[in-house]
Amino acid sequence: MPGLLSRRPYGTWNTAGYLVNGCEIYNLTRLRESVACFMTLALSGEQTRLMDDAKRHKQIAIGADHGGYELKEHLKRWLAARGWVVEDCGTFDGATTDYPEIAATVAQQVSDGRCWRGIMIDGAGIGSSMVANKFPGVRAALSYDVSSARNSREHNDANVLTLGASMIGRGLAEQIVDIWLSTECTEERHRRRVAMIGELEQGLRDAEAPITEPGTQRADQAPGGTGTAWAPWRFPSSAVQELEGLSSEDLDRIAARIAEMVGGTGLTGLGPAPDSAAAQGLIGMGAGRFGNGLGSGPVARDVAQYIDHTLLKPEATARQIEQLCNEALENGFASVCVNPSFVRLAAKLLKESPVAVCTVVGFPLGAHVPEIKALEARRSIREGAREIDMVINIGAVKGGDDDLVYRDVRAVVESCQDGRALCKVIIECALLTDDEKVRACKISKRAGADFVKTSTGFSTGGATTADVALMSEAVRGTGMGVKAAGGIHSYEEMQQMVQAGATRIGASVGVKIVKEAKGVTESQ
Repeated sequence: MPGLLSRRPYGTWNTAGYLVNGCEIYNLTRLRESVACFMTLALSGEQTRLMDDAKRHKQIAIGADHGGYELKEHLKRWLAARGWVVEDCGTFDGATTDYPEIAATVAQQVSDGRCWRGIMIDGAGIGSSMVANKFPGVRAALSYDVSSARNSREHNDANVLTLGASMIGRGLAEQIVDIWLSTECTEERHRRRVAMIGELEQGLRDAEAPITEPGTQRADQAPGGTGTAWAPWRFPSSAVQELEGLSSEDLDRIAARIAEMVGGTGLTGLGPAPDSAAAQGLIGMGAGRFGNGLGSGPVARDVAQYIDHTLLKPEATARQIEQLCNEALENGFASVCVNPSFVRLAAKLLKESPVAVCTVVGFPLGAHVPEIKALEARRSIREGAREIDMVINIGAVKGGDDDLVYRDVRAVVESCQDGRALCKVIIECALLTDDEKVRACKISKRAGADFVKTSTGFSTGGATTADVALMSEAVRGTGMGVKAAGGIHSYEEMQQMVQAGATRIGASVGVKIVKEAKGVTESQ
């Protein structure tokens, strides 16, 4: 329960079975509302110390079988660039291996408390989830889009994420991991249900191997407190029901007694921790939903993480590119999108930062031959680009030459895969019929692209919610993202695109959008 408990690696089990002197209570009001949940979530001492250390040091275990090896290597670099300490549990060379062995290693790291979270990747993610959930204290969830990832944390407090490399691309995998790591389980009703999972698990373990009833033993000698997998102490459901029936005065007395048990020194006037759950509604991208009432603090930065800060005007100068990069660093944008001649400069300015360099290929007409587009992409990747926005051969799409369209996209995709870059395909919606848009999306999927994108911003029209919704539906379930670009000038317009299914926003007014997002937040 963030904002309520701070657990320590010491304490004793009294005759009532409570872990005392093992935590500080920061908020009496929230405590009164959560007495039952407080009791069910008491952790063993040594395990708690490990968990706290792992969280503080941002330690995360990651593993994969041969089917998930390439995605694991990509996510390792992506996580490290964002400050995570990554524990690689294998496989280490992509050779054929059995997923249960690797999944068990990842799950054990989390179960033991040596890592705060775990990520396991195989072909579909299903088998690894089954394996991980065999380990005490592990709540593994298979996620195939950002909505399921967010739900697994917000509702189920999942601590192991499993992914299917054959089901999702690198771009979507990054978004899934991002939302999974940044979402917390804070609602009391969800925390209570998570505690019930622990009760069930403990009950099954008790039936197999009864444990000593807590008397006055040390917390580090309590069940699971010796460095092996911990199990939550089980508070009887009947007692929980009795607590729910207590009066406000009774709860006051219980809260005061618990405060006295832990020394009475931890109570402060702090209010509830800022709730970021609403903010995550915005970045529940791909589900076609947008959460109202964004939270405070980090909201503007959450919005920024999904914006490609863009300057593609032909008259752009080096000084303007420098300003663009500085704004991206200051606001935490996903990338800067610049013309190829500025890739080297942008890469230099953004070196060792989490902001990616994005550039364009075959821009803005898309009429280059596939071989030239592939060469453009390779050169830009060598100079530091990590994302490529290519323009599809629009004439070939309209003319029904699907073979040429496929070869066109595939040539650039292969360049991107060789250089470990993302490939986004601009289909220029303003020039296509709905049938042509759907066909272009499906060809891009078949060619292995990571995203489809609405517009160059240089044609007769930009992004529309109708186009975003159509494209989102066309690639649903494929692991591809949808980038809305062209004519997005406000936070309100960004919201509309996200509601329609956009997973990335291309905008030349990213700073303005972030400021508007912050203004909306502060007014609520």
